[in-house]
Amino acid sequence: MMAVETQAQYTTSYMMSEEHQYMSPEDEWDRDLLLDPAWEKQQRKTFTAWCNSHLRKAGTQIENIEEDFRNGLKLMLLLEVISGERLPKPDKGKMRFHKIANVNKALDFICSKGVKLVSIGAEEIVDGNVKMTLGMIWTIILRFAIQDISVEGRCTTLDLNPTLYDDPIGNLNAAFEVAEKYLDIPKMLDAEDIVNTPKPDEKAIMTYVSCFYHAFAGAEQAETAANRICKVLAVNQENEKLMEEYEKLASELLEWIRKTIPWLENRVAEQHMRAMQQKLEDFRDYRRVHKPPRVQEKCQLEINFNTLQTKLRLSNRPAFMPSEGKMVSDIANAWKGLEQVEKGYEEWLLTEIRRLERLDHLAEKFKQKCSLHQAWTAGKEDLLSMKDYESASLMEIRALMRKHEAFESDLAAHQDRVEQIAAIAQELNELDYHDAASINTCCQGICDQWDTLGTLTQKRRDSLERVEKLWETIDQLYLEFAKRAAPFNNWMDGAMEDLQDMFIVHSIEEIQSLITAHDQFKATLPEADKERIATLGIQNEILKIAQTYGIKLSGVNPYTNLSAQDITNKWDAVKHLVPLRDQMLQEEVARQQSNERLRRQFAAQANIIGPWIQTKMEEIGHVSVDIAGSLEEQMNSLKQYEQSIINYKSNIDKLEGDHQLSQESLIFDNKHTNYTMEHIRVGWEQLLTTIARTINEVENQILTRDAKGISQEQLNEFRASFNHFDRRNGMMDPDDFRACLISMGYDLGEVEFARIMTLVDSNNTGVVTFQAFIDFMTRETAETDTADQVMASFKILASDKPYITVEELRRELPPEQAEYCISRMTRYVGADSSPGALDYISFSSALYGESDL
Repeated sequence: MMAVETQAQYTTSYMMSEEHQYMSPEDEWDRDLLLDPAWEKQQRKTFTAWCNSHLRKAGTQIENIEEDFRNGLKLMLLLEVISGERLPKPDKGKMRFHKIANVNKALDFICSKGVKLVSIGAEEIVDGNVKMTLGMIWTIILRFAIQDISVEGRCTTLDLNPTLYDDPIGNLNAAFEVAEKYLDIPKMLDAEDIVNTPKPDEKAIMTYVSCFYHAFAGAEQAETAANRICKVLAVNQENEKLMEEYEKLASELLEWIRKTIPWLENRVAEQHMRAMQQKLEDFRDYRRVHKPPRVQEKCQLEINFNTLQTKLRLSNRPAFMPSEGKMVSDIANAWKGLEQVEKGYEEWLLTEIRRLERLDHLAEKFKQKCSLHQAWTAGKEDLLSMKDYESASLMEIRALMRKHEAFESDLAAHQDRVEQIAAIAQELNELDYHDAASINTCCQGICDQWDTLGTLTQKRRDSLERVEKLWETIDQLYLEFAKRAAPFNNWMDGAMEDLQDMFIVHSIEEIQSLITAHDQFKATLPEADKERIATLGIQNEILKIAQTYGIKLSGVNPYTNLSAQDITNKWDAVKHLVPLRDQMLQEEVARQQSNERLRRQFAAQANIIGPWIQTKMEEIGHVSVDIAGSLEEQMNSLKQYEQSIINYKSNIDKLEGDHQLSQESLIFDNKHTNYTMEHIRVGWEQLLTTIARTINEVENQILTRDAKGISQEQLNEFRASFNHFDRRNGMMDPDDFRACLISMGYDLGEVEFARIMTLVDSNNTGVVTFQAFIDFMTRETAETDTADQVMASFKILASDKPYITVEELRRELPPEQAEYCISRMTRYVGADSSPGALDYISFSSALYGESDL
């Protein structure tokens, strides 16, 4: 290769010194002067090789230069190949005048290019005149291969090995072989033709050297074309990578949403509070651990989509359309569905926890009342079934009658308890208590037993009434004791039941109401104590009478099973339960006060964080529409807002902790604030999304400005115009957009406006964003590559062929870009196709969305 460049440099200098001898087309070609035989041989060989280097493009060649041009056909074909123009249709006849006509057409074409042919006529060419034929070929070479050569420029001096000069024939042969192998220059002379001839033919040398000039000039042009293609392919590869990343991220996010929604839609309630609380804990882990990274992925997905669309617009590529179901709107809809299910799931969890809490309370209350009732009814059936009155005395009968009346009074008093038990059982069934079967069995047993007691009671009364007139005397004191002791005993039973009654409250007001009721009960104790003293006084009077008159008492009141000791014991029990009830209420007061502190603590933070988030949202909105500063200043301001938001995250985490404490304490409402944790979470997520989206929009505006050479003043003018007609906070309706364009001097018809709308709203959303507005305003002045430019570049690499080969792509392009083209180009189909031919025209169109790639 070094020998080729050195020889080219030497011969170019030679051409400069001899240029005045050959560049004048008016020089006569002496038809009578004979050529030097060595020169003729060299010219014949060189000119033949030169002609064949062009004729091979048309699929033909010549063997004998003076014979093969005689009919004028290949001569006309040669001129068409080297000029790229069509000559008149040749005559097809084989007569002499047909050949002369064809040669004249070729000579006329040469003359039309400003070449004056002297002493060269068609008859000499048809007759095979060697000298005239060589002269004509030299004229063609001079006009089409040498005339446009510029000898100005920098020459490269090579430091060759001095030993090379000792073998000129070897050097020349090496140079010729390298030129033929790497520069596609056919061997036009033998080394011996140059070295062994005292003065080689200058025309042959100049012809040979001109091929080197064109080869090097073509290589430089091919390099430029290859660079353009590499640039275009690099942009396309980067865009394809972004598309693949978007598709992958969108698929993963949609798959996560698809798997998460069934979990959130599961409304199978647990039977126990511990299991439901575990569900709530799992949901909190989902909100704090699993969901936040997906929120970031969703935001990043929107940013990648916007960045990709901006790059596609800047590179004059069609907009990216994701796979079906993976549009940003599809992801937004899926996300909205997830949040709706999520909200419903949390509400369901809290409702179920309240239901289970209520169920546990009712079940315990049911068991307690059943236990008291069963204790009271124990032995009552046997007592009512006794026939003791058959052998009793009058007094005993009367006593039995009064005793029975007292029992009936007691029975009526317990009717309310049985109704309470039935009501609790019914509520447990309505709330779907998990052990409703045992509750129903127990309740049914109590009701059946109560009916039996009622029947037995009535039967015993009938029996006693039947013999009542046989008895006359009755101990009024016993009777009076029984009558006063029974209701007092019932009152004490009710008091003990109330003092031991379980309660559940959710506020200080509710517990205060219980304390008030308890204080009212305590206020009745002095009056009850008087009743106790009076009742016990009757018993004391009985003892006094018996002692006075020496009456031997059996020790049993015939009218009641209650004794004075029973009254005393129950009274002591009531007095013992009162302070215990006080302690329970005060403990509950302390718990509710603690809950109230948690409410106030949460509300204090929420009432600060909520307005702070709203303020930041408004400030970010003001920054995005502010035209006072540059885009870089807006970006710096937004970055500062982003950092302040990141720094504020600790306050959100602290509020989450307080919210968790509230839920663990079963606090479900808070009158001190209108903000719930859900409001704060949604606002925080919207704030993160808004600042990221706004930063991305400003980045895209900077990218657009730098790519299309828009000044800050132009951007401010665009923003001012957009803000003037913007009534939707960052978006314009089509009517507002039309009014904006008219105000800027556009003369819009319906067809033209419809065309513009397809540019600024390719997805038919019905609005025009500020980014789309900027793209439209800068589209007409942008300097971007086009499909025609890329086709022209490929045509240079393909040596003007309508197709390109794999070898040419790998030779002219870097390996990565070459393999990219090879893998995507379709096979060229045409009459002039060759094995391995690729269609670069359809490939170039596909790069710019004019066809499918």
